Amino acid sequence: MADVRYVVGIDLGTTNSVLAYVDTRQVAPGTERPPIEVLAVPQLVKPGVVDARPQLPSFVYLPAANELKPESITLPWGRPEHVVGELARTRGAEVPSRVVASAKSWLCSVDADPREPILPWNAPAEVARLSPVDAEAAYLRHLRAAWDASMPARLAEQEVYLAVPASFDAAARELTARAAEQAGLSGARLIEEPQAAFYAWLADSDGGWRKAVAVGDVVLVCDVGGGTTDLTLVAVGEENGSLVLERKAVGDHILLGGDNMDLTLAHAVRARLAAAGTVLDDWQLRGMVHACREAKERLLAAKAPAEAPLVVLGRSRKVVGGAVRTQLTRQEVESTLVDGFFPPATRDERPQATRRVGLLEIGLPYASDPGITRHVAAFVGRHREVAAEGPTAVLFNGGVMHADRFRTRMAEVLASWRRDGASVRVLTGADPDLAVARGAATYGLARRGRGVRIRGGTARAYYVGVETAAPAVPGMAQPVKALCVAPFGMEEGSEATLPDVEFGLVVGEPASFRFFGSSVRPTDVPGTVVEGWSEGELEELPPLETTLGDGAEEGGTVPVRLEAQVTEVGTLALWCVARGGRRRWKLEFNVRAR
Repeated sequence: MADVRYVVGIDLGTTNSVLAYVDTRQVAPGTERPPIEVLAVPQLVKPGVVDARPQLPSFVYLPAANELKPESITLPWGRPEHVVGELARTRGAEVPSRVVASAKSWLCSVDADPREPILPWNAPAEVARLSPVDAEAAYLRHLRAAWDASMPARLAEQEVYLAVPASFDAAARELTARAAEQAGLSGARLIEEPQAAFYAWLADSDGGWRKAVAVGDVVLVCDVGGGTTDLTLVAVGEENGSLVLERKAVGDHILLGGDNMDLTLAHAVRARLAAAGTVLDDWQLRGMVHACREAKERLLAAKAPAEAPLVVLGRSRKVVGGAVRTQLTRQEVESTLVDGFFPPATRDERPQATRRVGLLEIGLPYASDPGITRHVAAFVGRHREVAAEGPTAVLFNGGVMHADRFRTRMAEVLASWRRDGASVRVLTGADPDLAVARGAATYGLARRGRGVRIRGGTARAYYVGVETAAPAVPGMAQPVKALCVAPFGMEEGSEATLPDVEFGLVVGEPASFRFFGSSVRPTDVPGTVVEGWSEGELEELPPLETTLGDGAEEGGTVPVRLEAQVTEVGTLALWCVARGGRRRWKLEFNVRAR
């Protein structure tokens, strides 16, 4: 796609979405690079009022019948299918049961199918629902319409890069790609968000990054957004006298971020109101969460006011009609969140596990420990081979890390882990709100040879389960080995042929295929067999339940060898090839059987 004019990066965030782009036919004055621009996205901010803003809040509002007049939700390109953006977020504090929020977090759910219409979660029966995939597609569809209405070339015809959390598994990546297809962006490629943030820092340094880091440095990218804490280690090396960058490790999928903070503040305000005699019910608490989100963002921004108002509709016995009005102070936000989410932690501390109740509500698998510093300690501790003394520098990203108090505390904790007494340098320059989109566009340029590239590939090693040929033992399942089919760092668009070993493939009858991933076995190669792994060494992915064959084939086994492929969008496929190569069966990692 080197002849395409625009390289586009999209941050499909949990809280906000951003589109950045590069016009490859332009060059910024005094440089050899084209400038990176951010698209101002027209969106409804009030019924009948449209404003163009750099961020599109990732919210969908599902109005009741005849609630909003058609002319009040019309955009420059026509009337949209769904109300998306600022108005949707604002309505979340007023009518929380009709607002889809945090759809991105549901793409990794194992308790509910992200392809089914399940959002808003626990909404009344009369409320229409969307699937998480449909909600993500709605945000992308809005961005595409905004682009097509203002730019000289259609977005679907440009080179588009879509950022996803580094911790997204293969299935969540495939679901993101599916949302892009639904939005008419079937050619979009994926890039990991922490890497995109690093690319934005490289671009904004205008070549100065070579003075900011040195050979032997290990940079922690600490990306705390609305829904996730995403961690990556990037090592600085040398090759032929030049600095090279390599992504060495990525963290697990940690559902811990701004959403947790909003809920924490809402509960604190609820307790304060209850002490004063005003009781909020669960419906009002949901509205308070949305109100606290807006107040938190205002109070943690630069030149923030001392306090921000909170308003939710009145429904409790203490408030009949009207609304509940209170305020949230900047001091309250900082004192509640700094020690709650960024507590002091030693390098050997780990997230605290809580005893689980036997029955659980179906929902998002939030992290049980809110201490982000402890999650970082666990991540760094698992990768001592990359940075024995811990990272030497840190790059913060994500809307949460806007707050000076959060960045300062995290840097202090990182420095306390170093036995050599050295401080941890904080790399600055990129805007946390816009960095991922801008970095995704920068990555696209680098793929064209116009900029330095971070070496990376797949964020995990992937394995398929192989049942062991062993005598049956009463009461025991047949043991399973894990066969590495795609090693850590396997590049997009590449294939791997496993050693010439044949396996028996079950065809003509239902069978279950088990898959595993690991972020702690970076040296495994295709064909490596893992037996008797320890807890945390391999993570089992959702199984694939399917019947291979043409439907008329009788049940049995066919000798096959295996080939793995990492697609251009970063998802994985496993091919089972029969002798002679005439018959091939494809197992896709994107199916989540329930």
